[in-house]
Amino acid sequence: MSTKPVRANDPASDAGVARVDMKFEIVVIPVSDVDRAKEFYARLGWRLDADYDSGKDFRVIQFTPPGSGCSIIFGKNVTPAAPGSAQGLYLIVSDIQAARKALLDHGVEISEVFHDSAGVYMGTDEPYLFGRARVSGPDAEHRSYRSFASFHDPDGNGWLFQEITARLPGRIDSAATTFASANDLASAFRRAAAAHGKHEERTGGQRDENWPDWYAAYMVAEQAGADLPQ
Repeated sequence: MSTKPVRANDPASDAGVARVDMKFEIVVIPVSDVDRAKEFYARLGWRLDADYDSGKDFRVIQFTPPGSGCSIIFGKNVTPAAPGSAQGLYLIVSDIQAARKALLDHGVEISEVFHDSAGVYMGTDEPYLFGRARVSGPDAEHRSYRSFASFHDPDGNGWLFQEITARLPGRIDSAATTFASANDLASAFRRAAAAHGKHEERTGGQRDENWPDWYAAYMVAEQAGADLPQ
C-alpha cells in the first residue's frame, strides 16, 4: 500500500524478529445481515470457501477475492466489532479501470477512479491512504500506488482498489516472480510490449529476435522494483 521505501536490511526492522514465515490469511468483516453480505460478496465474483452454520447461534462464511492469498470471514457471533466498522481494506489490482468496470458490470456501486492531491492530506473527502483530498481521474503519470477507487458493502465496510504495476525495491523477492491471475500476467505482457516497442525505436527500428528474453527481464524487474531494461 505504502510508497515509502524501507531498506530490507534495516537493523531496526530486523531486531528481535525471528525469520519465520507469517502469512496474512484472514480479515474478519463485521456484518449485520449474514445472508445479505453473502449475496454481495458472491456478486463480486469472489470464491466461496465455506458456509458453516452450527444451528446453535453461530455461523461463519469465508470468501476469497480472485488471485488473493488472503480471505475474508464474516458471520454470526464471529466478532464483537460493530457492523460496517471495517475500513481501509485495500484490494491491489494491475488495471484499475478494468477492475472498476468488473464491479459495475456486477451491479456494484463504486466511486470514480481518483488520485491524491500532491501531498495535500487535509480535506472533506472520505479518508484513504493519502489523506482526505481526492482528485478525480487516475494519476496523470499513471504511477504505481497512486490511483484508487472505493466501494462499500451493504453494512458500510469500506474497500479500495489500489493500482500497482511495479513494486518498490525490496517489496517482492526478485528470485520468485509470480502472477496472481491470468489477467495480471496479460497486463504485465502488455506493459512489456509497450516498453519493448520504445526499445526497438531506440535501436533503429530493427526487429529484436531476442524479444522473449527482453520481455522476461522487464517483467521480473518491474515486479521486483528493480531498474527496468532500456
